[in-house]
Amino acid sequence: MAENRKKLFEQFAPVTPEEWRAKAEVDLKGADFDKKMVWRTNEGFNVQPLYRGVDIKDLKATESLPGEYPFVRGTRTNNDWQRRQDIKVDNVAEANAKARELLTKGITSLGLKVNSDHAPELKTLLAGIDLNAVEINLKCCPKCALALTQALVELIKEAHAEETFNGSVSFDPFKRQLKHGVTFPGNMVEMAAELLKAAAPVKHLRVLSVDSILLNNAGAYIYQELGYALAWGNEWMAQLTDAGFKADEVARRIKFNMGISTIYFMEIAKFRAARQLWAQIVKQYGPECDCACKMVVNAETSKFNLTVYDSYVNLLRTQTEAMSAALAGVDSIVVTPFDAPYKESDDFSERIARNQQILLREESHLDKVVDPAGGSYYVEMLTASLAQEAWKLFLDVEDKGGFTAAIEDVINNVNTSATSRFDKVAKRKEQLLGTNQFPNFTEKAADKVTESCGCHCGCAPEQDGGVALNKKRLGSQFEEVRLATEGAAHTPKAFMLTIGNLAMRLARAQFACNFFACAGYDLVDNNGFKTVEDGINAAMEQKADIVVLCSSDDEYAALIPEAVKLLDGRAELVLAGPETDEFKALGITNFINVRTNVLGTLKAFNAKLLK
Repeated sequence: MAENRKKLFEQFAPVTPEEWRAKAEVDLKGADFDKKMVWRTNEGFNVQPLYRGVDIKDLKATESLPGEYPFVRGTRTNNDWQRRQDIKVDNVAEANAKARELLTKGITSLGLKVNSDHAPELKTLLAGIDLNAVEINLKCCPKCALALTQALVELIKEAHAEETFNGSVSFDPFKRQLKHGVTFPGNMVEMAAELLKAAAPVKHLRVLSVDSILLNNAGAYIYQELGYALAWGNEWMAQLTDAGFKADEVARRIKFNMGISTIYFMEIAKFRAARQLWAQIVKQYGPECDCACKMVVNAETSKFNLTVYDSYVNLLRTQTEAMSAALAGVDSIVVTPFDAPYKESDDFSERIARNQQILLREESHLDKVVDPAGGSYYVEMLTASLAQEAWKLFLDVEDKGGFTAAIEDVINNVNTSATSRFDKVAKRKEQLLGTNQFPNFTEKAADKVTESCGCHCGCAPEQDGGVALNKKRLGSQFEEVRLATEGAAHTPKAFMLTIGNLAMRLARAQFACNFFACAGYDLVDNNGFKTVEDGINAAMEQKADIVVLCSSDDEYAALIPEAVKLLDGRAELVLAGPETDEFKALGITNFINVRTNVLGTLKAFNAKLLK
């Protein structure tokens, strides 16, 4: 059988990339190949429609195995990641009870949000928890880190878990400036040095944080999060090796807390590229063992793309995000509960978030295969291309003196990217299902939105200072428009005046309904009217604030003058169609189409119509 198959393929001549492209151009019938078939990513490189073995033949990383330097294929020979859930510690006894309960429900890693007051109570907080088996991560402000590290080390010694314990204490002096524009008041190198000494007895306790999740949640592009995370980590390496610590001592204490966006394959490539580049960076410091070059990554699903409206869609977003991180071989994953944008998460949403990871492990068996993307022409090329762009960014930061010196540039660049993404969402070039596209027409959200503070430790300044990262989510501006509609005494009503060509009027009425539903307007769709007069009369009977004329371009020239005359300013007349000089000359001032800035248009209508 194998011999017959071999003979079968010998009957076909090999096809070169040039021949394939020539055939594709014929099938495109004159359309530009690069415009139709090549994807220009936000990361600054092109993605081709087809990759072949010849494309990756020079990539050295494909020759390595999982667990081998430079670790592009993973730092382990298994893919059993830690399933982590974070707990906000207000009452120590209650937090301990919750933690022990979570460990019976599939969680293997705990993130405990604590402050310095909890250091004396740490024994109570961790009572009944096996420090040999459960990963413990203490999330705190920088001033709390040393006391908590010292208390944790004592508990680990009591449990004789110095060799088996895994976990971290977050020391992140950059967080204050990134989030609030206020520089860290202490000497971060001296404090970091004290932490390294305190953590020394415990082999796998990491106390230096690289929280690039902050950049992700602010709207950074993938290559920016990766490039800046590498520069951030290198800042720790440079500062502390200059302070007299060995490269191995520093590298083994750094933990990366990274975000996960919804660009599925690109995120798989990001984590693969991150391990490879970090290994190469650490290698330059001359560690005694290549094992010190391993990157330890906790991956957290992004908050930037979560939405208040149609919030169950958040489950789809976080599920694909967690899946990409699991396939990429990260060390632990946190799934953000779907209701996080508008309230403190409850038992239900936290349970769902836990089960999303358990589904990936227990039902999809993603823990059974290491680096399943390895060897994929597409993913290998994404990994190499993303690594190249992130490396350029890393070198740019280093040229400016390192992460500390360049931090304002980092903030400005991420904010510029966020602004670009807000603009794309406003124009539907980037889609948020349920928010700027295909919204739930009847959903109300004002009653479920509650204020919650993002900082728990009490170390944040009273007010923001200088340049800080963007704090808005991607869909927040659409939500502001819709919430304003909900809070108004009168909800605008949009009436579809459908007439003429059946296919065009139905398509344009559906488009218009989705368009105005993004602002929460009342919508009246119709099967079609025989005359414009019938449509206008019906709209006035419905007390419409907006009348949307839905027909074909060919019929508009005859329909517009009559609609303008009969409506006579009693409501806003909108044309569902192209914005042309001809139609403007006939009296149309409001147009909606695929090129329209949806957000800007809805804001303008709200300004006119809300009472």
